[in-house]
Amino acid sequence: MNIPNAITAARIAMCPVIPFLALSDGVGNRYAAFLVFLLAALTDIWDGQLARRYGWVTDTGKLLDPLADKLLLVCTFVPLYMISHRTDDLGALPWWGAMPLWVVLLIFGREALVTSLRGYAVRRGIVIAAGKSGKLKTLALSVFTGAALLWYPLAATAADSGWSGGPWELWLGLHGALIGVTLGLSVLLSLFSMADYLWRHRSLASRS
Repeated sequence: MNIPNAITAARIAMCPVIPFLALSDGVGNRYAAFLVFLLAALTDIWDGQLARRYGWVTDTGKLLDPLADKLLLVCTFVPLYMISHRTDDLGALPWWGAMPLWVVLLIFGREALVTSLRGYAVRRGIVIAAGKSGKLKTLALSVFTGAALLWYPLAATAADSGWSGGPWELWLGLHGALIGVTLGLSVLLSLFSMADYLWRHRSLASRS
């Protein structure tokens, strides 16, 4: 196993830690969930850069990297969905309130469809790397997830500490807008990247 693949494997190992921390009691655990996610997201950049710079791109890496992305998606979206549906005021997502179930089903359905098509291609000896539209979708999801994971402990800290006034209100508005916009972009890019993926590999899709 080369260094980029080892980094990807480390990202996979970090994934189950995030929901454990995010759903645990205590603001500190929620901050820790954000930090673990941030580290996992950074490894997604590092492994790709190392692989391309030093010629360490492998078929194993092309398969492991999107697998790690999907596992990270599940391990962050599920706790965010659960937290957003809690009855207290701090559970609601800015602009969205409780995360709609159709958003989760759409994003997960896209991942399941693309993964099944990629698996079919592998059985035919074809390795399909992530496309540009898929990478943009992953970026939007990553920004949303990081912003949302930070939102909850930050909002709890503000409520406990009695933060108020201009700077905090400005930050609250910008942070909330980032969450609302990037979740909307994630939905749109999930639809677009799925259509793009199916079109580019329509010969495989028609046979699968």
